[in-house]
Amino acid sequence: MELESEITDSQPHPLSNQIVDACHDMNSLEDLANRGAWRSIIDKVSRARALSLLHKPHDHLTYLAFNALAFTKLRRFNEASAELDSLEDLDSSHYQYETYPKIYPNRVGSMVPFSLRWLHALIPIKLGQRQQGMDRFYTLLDFVRGKIKEKGKDNKLGVSLKLWRKREVFVVNCIIGHHLSQKEFGVCLSLMKELLSRDDGSDPLLVSQLGYMQLQIGDLEGAKVSFLKVESEGKNNGSLSEVEFKNLVNRNKALVYLVGKDYVSAVREYEECIERDSADVVAVNNKALCLMYLRDLSDSIKVLESALERVPTVALNETLVVNLCSMYELAYVNHSDIKRTLSNWIARVAPDDFDASCTRT
Repeated sequence: MELESEITDSQPHPLSNQIVDACHDMNSLEDLANRGAWRSIIDKVSRARALSLLHKPHDHLTYLAFNALAFTKLRRFNEASAELDSLEDLDSSHYQYETYPKIYPNRVGSMVPFSLRWLHALIPIKLGQRQQGMDRFYTLLDFVRGKIKEKGKDNKLGVSLKLWRKREVFVVNCIIGHHLSQKEFGVCLSLMKELLSRDDGSDPLLVSQLGYMQLQIGDLEGAKVSFLKVESEGKNNGSLSEVEFKNLVNRNKALVYLVGKDYVSAVREYEECIERDSADVVAVNNKALCLMYLRDLSDSIKVLESALERVPTVALNETLVVNLCSMYELAYVNHSDIKRTLSNWIARVAPDDFDASCTRT
């Protein structure tokens, strides 16, 4: 299974919150989240609530957001849903700064973290209520675009406008991901083209994403046009570093070679990526798969094992581990013992939300 580049960007992250600077013990929560210590977050929120350490309205909302996110990461979706159900309408006056002028003088607007709005749409899908979740995602998209229109009227709000544009890309990609899971390719293409029309049409990550979709529907020539546009026009657009941009171009070329079953050429493109950035896990994973397709199981295994040793925090994802375990099963008679050793290592170093079942031990 190939990995594709995710649409990412430099800080601020689309789920970041601009209003938690004064939140109780915020740095500790963020540190735990960055380390994937989701169980510790749940314990910390529980203690803070039990000891009545949360005094301001935005404290409660921020801690609830972290708690719901932690439950979601741990795939405890019913508990995440229960957290969200404890809230009123997210646009209620109870969640507006101006409702509490003594606590938040001279501050207006919503104190609801954006991550809560995202979880409000995501959780129904995780619970099998897809239509409700999709309706909420489209409502969220309308909300984000309303904010973009509002912020765009004030030249002093450039930083805030940039964040809301990131959120638009983030939400559109969430929606596209759910449509792709149902093979609803026409909707996906329309959404991406609409997003590109709102942008200047040459963001290299977005255009590459369009190319990936075109490959999935068998439009190889369309994908080549998109990838060529990235290479010729994308260098000065978006916020990618020079290394990130060059690796994106190489990975795009490699995907075209993969479709044509020219695995030797694809390996060459991925090797260029890895030489520039040894932590390019997409290139590492896909190089190993190409070597497997070339019946070089020994080297394909070495590529993945080496990545896990060098950059475990980056390379340790379920797709890569599933592929490595599949290679073990093909290459070794005693694959169960080898996978058990891998599983024990993962248990020591993986974040709380890593799905250990992917080793199939």
